Amino acid sequence: MPAPKQKTKSFIDILNNIWWRVDAALDNEMIYWSAMLGATEALMSGTTCIIDHHESPNSIEGSLQTIAEACKAVGIRVNSCYGVTDRWDNKGQLHSKVSPLSEMTEAAKRGLAECEQFLSSGGVGMVGVHAAFTCSDETLNAASELAKKHSVGVHIHVAEGVDDIQAGARLESLAQDDWLLIHAVHLDRKLNGRIVHNARSNMNNAVGYAKPSERSNKILLGTDGIGADMIEEARIAYARLREFDVSAEPTTVWRWLENSLEMFPDAKEDVVTFDYDFADSPWHAAFTTNMNVTDVEIAGQKVLVNGLPTKVDLQEVRAKAREQALRLFERLA
Repeated sequence: MPAPKQKTKSFIDILNNIWWRVDAALDNEMIYWSAMLGATEALMSGTTCIIDHHESPNSIEGSLQTIAEACKAVGIRVNSCYGVTDRWDNKGQLHSKVSPLSEMTEAAKRGLAECEQFLSSGGVGMVGVHAAFTCSDETLNAASELAKKHSVGVHIHVAEGVDDIQAGARLESLAQDDWLLIHAVHLDRKLNGRIVHNARSNMNNAVGYAKPSERSNKILLGTDGIGADMIEEARIAYARLREFDVSAEPTTVWRWLENSLEMFPDAKEDVVTFDYDFADSPWHAAFTTNMNVTDVEIAGQKVLVNGLPTKVDLQEVRAKAREQALRLFERLA
């Protein structure tokens, strides 16, 4: 991927110069093969369920169904949403400022409509919101109401950086127990909902440590899109936790990992086989970096055998994903 054209010195710089540019460059074919590759890599690492927060402001309509179809082809479960935001104007360009706007934009309306259509058609997902600081109060309220209509939660990034420091105050009257609050690094109050801790992403963006062990909320473990190997993510989260609290034990992070099963209760019957006898031991897994997945059964179907997916051709997936990555890079250049 071409390097950012401007210096990246802060979290907002990272969003503006990298991630939001990537979002804007995506089209449906890129989305499909990106989801296909991500699902395949998740499966090969022993991850059988994905919670996805997607944004593609110039390719919104049908994007969630595209992701669902790619994951189904691989044989993996997915709960997805479209991340609604007011940061894009009606011409698909970033607003000159990212502080909350006074009213909902057309881009946000299209994002809500995509969530509505996907959920109404039987899709498994939530209502997505990018973050409070890129959304008007009108948009936040509309997302909350849509989630209630479909009896699902809102999936939203919360106080990831100091730029979203007002998130707690703005969401306090809206957040429900079935919401997913992603990051919560700088959250200054108790909010209803599950907090999803993303240790590696937070370190990568230099936003600080979320101190999840000090929160009263139920904690889940996530990656924020950096890989799909949840055992490896648990090791990193444990190392970060120990740096913060030397008395912490791996069982704490293992609970965060297992809490995700509340989102996918059927996954309790999935079978993942490792080439290591103690892969289900928190203490062993925390310090063993070379555990490899050999086989995976999802809903009784063998979808990974001897380390290779059974429903898709790994080499084809990688080749097609590379083609789409090169298309993306051309647009970014």
